[in-house]
Amino acid sequence: MSREVVLYIAASLDGFIAKEDNDLQWLTDTEGEGDAGYEEMYQSIDTTIMGKKTYDYVMENSESFPYPGKKCYVFSNSEKGTNEYVEYVNEDVVEFTRKLKEQEGSKIWMVGGAGILDAFIKENLIDEYIITVTPHILGSGIPLFKEKNPQINLILIDTKRYGQFVQMHYKVKQDKK
Repeated sequence: MSREVVLYIAASLDGFIAKEDNDLQWLTDTEGEGDAGYEEMYQSIDTTIMGKKTYDYVMENSESFPYPGKKCYVFSNSEKGTNEYVEYVNEDVVEFTRKLKEQEGSKIWMVGGAGILDAFIKENLIDEYIITVTPHILGSGIPLFKEKNPQINLILIDTKRYGQFVQMHYKVKQDKK
């Protein structure tokens, strides 16, 4: 049984995950309700994957390491080895994740990094999409979905409202062969 990769992410109504300068203030200024399902998702995973820019942003904007008790992989071209929180990975993200999916464990959270996300979508490596839409039209920024993706058929599992946020939960539809 292959482990599932979960994308749990927020995006503006027009499909951006950050402004061009990686600013997320628009997201934190939005009036929410509860934790938008974060704790439930977090309890379902035992591993996180993210890019170095995402890791740096998380560390700069958190009082303490936000993923304690989870195995955390950070893909980097510059950092090597491990620190007290993460293991840096210097290999192809797609191949590494394919191997990781075959190991024993719970779900894997693809935290972020537009490049990693794009590679995962192009290779259909995401099994579950939990996308929270914010009440913003940013006009430009870092897109949730880049161009030239394969067609991926999804099944809607649930929708929820958390204050001004609307969350859609999808699973990838398994094609019958």
